[in-house]
Amino acid sequence: MTTISRRDLLAAAFAAAWLGPARALGQAPPLRIGVTPVIPDDRARFLGAWSDWLGARLGRPVVFVERSRYREILDLLLRGQLDLAWICGYPYVQHRDRLSLLAVPRFGGQSLYRSYVIVAADAPAHSFMDLEDGLFAWSDPDSNSGYLYPRYRIFKAGRDPDRFFRRTFFTWGHARSITAVAEGLADGAAVDSYVWETLARRQPELTGATRIIERSPYFGFPPLVAGPALSEPDQGPIRQALTGQGEDAAGRALLADIDLDGFAVAGPDLYLEIARMAEELAGRKGS
Repeated sequence: MTTISRRDLLAAAFAAAWLGPARALGQAPPLRIGVTPVIPDDRARFLGAWSDWLGARLGRPVVFVERSRYREILDLLLRGQLDLAWICGYPYVQHRDRLSLLAVPRFGGQSLYRSYVIVAADAPAHSFMDLEDGLFAWSDPDSNSGYLYPRYRIFKAGRDPDRFFRRTFFTWGHARSITAVAEGLADGAAVDSYVWETLARRQPELTGATRIIERSPYFGFPPLVAGPALSEPDQGPIRQALTGQGEDAAGRALLADIDLDGFAVAGPDLYLEIARMAEELAGRKGS
């Protein structure tokens, strides 16, 4: 039996409040977008401004739905309670038969990012293998940079990802993983390079308390994807609005707020490496 939380009931009631009058007047219903805490700093202010900007260009209300865990957003998306979401490439490749790529953010001139393995600035570790038998912080079990990649890295080194560390815990957020390492709560962590680099500009005292000891290969940047509830005819205008966001001053200011260059169109091939790692690790468990 599926358990519906009070938060989900309130979200549904809010959507229903929009849907009734909108349908009666022949207006488009609100666009429901799911996000996790990947956006640093004042998320409420930013999401409010972004919803206004998108709503004006789409001619329909835009509602952002926040959750702390990737799985919560993914479940809402697959159940049709969200229209689209900004998710990680790992859950995208796991459910790509039911999800459609809308747009991929561009950061540092490309739609790519990496996993950074970090330790405290004064830690003796100089490589990932030096963290064996230590205390390690995972960001989220559905994160590529914060979970899949570091486990794959351990596996390819000929070690067991489930036994490599003395103990592990989930922080449920890349910024929290950085804080955990900076404050000595973990010996190491693997984090999203976009989050680390953005925090390095905004909170240099935090990232300055950490040190990058390994950078992964590049992967496709976490995409915005459409769920089963969003029809193909509705996807085009949303994609056009996102990819054209840098064409006016307000849109550029919003992108600058989250340190992005813009959004681009990309195909599933951008995530082949993530899919390959996931398949190899799954094969390990089945062997």
